[in-house]
Amino acid sequence: MNNLPLYFDYAATTPVDERVIQAMVKCLGASGNFGNPASSSHCYGQSARAAVERARGQVAGLVGARAEQIIWTSGGTESNNLALKGLAQGRQGGHIITSQIEHKAVLDTARQLEHNGFTLTLLAPDDQGLITPEALRSALREDTFLVSLMLVKNELGTVNDIPALAEVVRQHGALLHVDAAQGAGKLPIDLGRWAVDLMSFSAHKVYGPKGIGALYVGERAKPLLQAQIHGGGHEGGLRSGTLATHQIVGMGEAFAVAQALLVEETARIRQLQQRLLDQLLQLPGVRLNGSAGQRIAHTLSLTFNADHPDFSQLAQSLAFSSTSACNSAANAASHVLLALGLEPQAARQTIRLSLGRYTKAQDIDQAVRAIKTSLQSQPFWAVAHG
Repeated sequence: MNNLPLYFDYAATTPVDERVIQAMVKCLGASGNFGNPASSSHCYGQSARAAVERARGQVAGLVGARAEQIIWTSGGTESNNLALKGLAQGRQGGHIITSQIEHKAVLDTARQLEHNGFTLTLLAPDDQGLITPEALRSALREDTFLVSLMLVKNELGTVNDIPALAEVVRQHGALLHVDAAQGAGKLPIDLGRWAVDLMSFSAHKVYGPKGIGALYVGERAKPLLQAQIHGGGHEGGLRSGTLATHQIVGMGEAFAVAQALLVEETARIRQLQQRLLDQLLQLPGVRLNGSAGQRIAHTLSLTFNADHPDFSQLAQSLAFSSTSACNSAANAASHVLLALGLEPQAARQTIRLSLGRYTKAQDIDQAVRAIKTSLQSQPFWAVAHG
């Protein structure tokens, strides 16, 4: 285990917190809370249902929602699909707005709806990697019924001003969906105050298990949203399927821990991020992508000015991402970086470093040393120091 590279890819997934594991284990085995939450006629099912509802309240508590507004899904991708397709289904066309820098779970879903007859506008980010209220306002049309924008950009770490964007959408009369998979547990979210109609969450980004997520469904969206998975009418008729008690309990515990640690953990990680940035930006040919100020403390996108960067050596020391997980399978230049104005070659010279709960100060210093060693093998380094 000591020979493993340091983990700097928390934006891709987080390890499950030990407190979450303990809560999940209690829902497994013959002596655990293993019942089917839909089996209301006996104590096994009733106990499982109580655990599910407690977890629903824990998720709601982190984001300022009411428990009954949280719908369980299999993860962020399904939540995004349910939000977009669930609002579009039954409509005879209409206009959807999203952005060029959304996660593929939103972009591909929106393009599928476009293929089915809806019109689609993809907003361009500004040079800081942000979607501005002015850009959104200029794109709205009379037939715009849905806007979908991220809270935190997964590749850049930049934070959209969702409260301001939400007011633009609400004044127009459309509905707003927000993908908050990268934002939950990293910055305050208040759905009791924000004019947001739908919001997606994923447990494995918040030190919970993979395979479980949730969708917040506000009062304006609820009567319009149509289920995409049928077979029993679970979750208020919005998402059928036997509830995975152990995963749901895990997500609830993860969100409860995140709520308890939010202020302290964010402050600590921000100090680590600054420690990392202070050292890396002193190196020649290193550039930060996206806003330096309007970002979470956890994620950095850095471009290295090398003609033919070789990250293979660095990968032996650090576990990082050269693009988001949704792009890496296709081995393509990041659509986010291209939308930000980077040339394809520069996009391929970019890495994402993301910090988390288990990152230590010595990890930062070790990462800097590994990056310096990797850079010293690049041709541009000798030129810069010549």
